[in-house]
Amino acid sequence: MTKKVHFLIDDVIWVLRDITRKKPSSLFDNPFIHMLKTAHEKYGVKTQLNLFYRTASFYGNDDFTLKDVPPDYKNEWEEASDWLKLAFHAKEEFPDYPHVNARYQDVKDLFETVKNEVIRFAGEKTFTYGVCPHWNSVSEEGVKALYDCGVRIMDVSIGESFPYNGDPNSLPYGHALRLLHNRQPETKVYSRGGRDVAINNSISAYNHLSPAQFEATRGRLASILDEKTGMRFKKFHLPDLTLNLMEAHEVENLIAPFIGNEYIGVCTHEQYFYEDYMVYQPDYDEKIYKMGAYLKQNGYEFIFAEELAD
Repeated sequence: MTKKVHFLIDDVIWVLRDITRKKPSSLFDNPFIHMLKTAHEKYGVKTQLNLFYRTASFYGNDDFTLKDVPPDYKNEWEEASDWLKLAFHAKEEFPDYPHVNARYQDVKDLFETVKNEVIRFAGEKTFTYGVCPHWNSVSEEGVKALYDCGVRIMDVSIGESFPYNGDPNSLPYGHALRLLHNRQPETKVYSRGGRDVAINNSISAYNHLSPAQFEATRGRLASILDEKTGMRFKKFHLPDLTLNLMEAHEVENLIAPFIGNEYIGVCTHEQYFYEDYMVYQPDYDEKIYKMGAYLKQNGYEFIFAEELAD
C-alpha cells in the first residue's frame, strides 16, 4: 500500500531574515535549516516552508521583506530543492484571515510577487505551487486568481458551515470584523474542532469542504475537484497533527491513530523555534525528529503538496 506524508511549516519569514542578516558561510549553517536538513538525512523528511512576504509590525518596526533576501545561497537552495521547498502563504502574519474576502487582483499580484522573489534568491526549482493559505479561508475570486497563477491544489477548511448570526462575540479575536469587511456571498462560519479550542468558531470561504466531501478524502491521497474554478481542494493536515500544539512526549501517541492511512499531513509554525518568541518551544526540533522517525519507522514517504494534484 502507498503511504505518503506531507510536512509543512507555516508563517515562515524569520529564518530568511536570520540568514540575510547573519550571513552564514552556508545556508545549512543556519540552525533552522540545519534542523530540517538533519531531519531529511536521518528520516527522509521533506519540508514545505509557507512564506510571508514581510515581517509583521506587531513585533516592532524592524521591517524585513523577501526583497531583502540575497541570492548568495541560490545554488544551495536549488541543491536542496528535492527535500526543501518554498511556497506562498500571505503578505504578513496579521491581520488574521487575509484572503477571506480578497479581490482577484490583490491575490494574483501578491502570489506573483512572492513567487518572483523566491525564484530570484532560491531558484525556480525551489518554488512549489501547492498552497496552504494563511488561516486557510480564501474568497472565490482569490481561488480563481491562484488557479490562474498555476496553483492546482490548495488547503481547505472543513466542517458544517452556517451563516454568521450577527453576534460579534460568537467569533474570537475580533474576527467578526474580518468576516464583514468586503464580505463575499460565500463567507460563512464553521466549527473547526481540534486541539486549539480558542479558534473553534472560525470563518469559512470558498475553499471549504463539507463533512461529506472531507470523508471522501480523509486519510487518502484523493482530492475534490471544484469544477467552477478548476482547483483541487484537499485538507493538507488535520488540526490534531499540529506539532506546536503537542508536547514532545505526545508526538508518537497523537500520530498513532493515523498510521495505516494512505495519507497523513503534519504541520507546525515557524515562530515557536525562536527563543525571543513569546511562547518559544525549546523542544521544537525534538518534535520534528520524533515525527520523522516515527513515520519512517511505519513506512511513510514524504511528499510535497503539489504532488497531491497528480
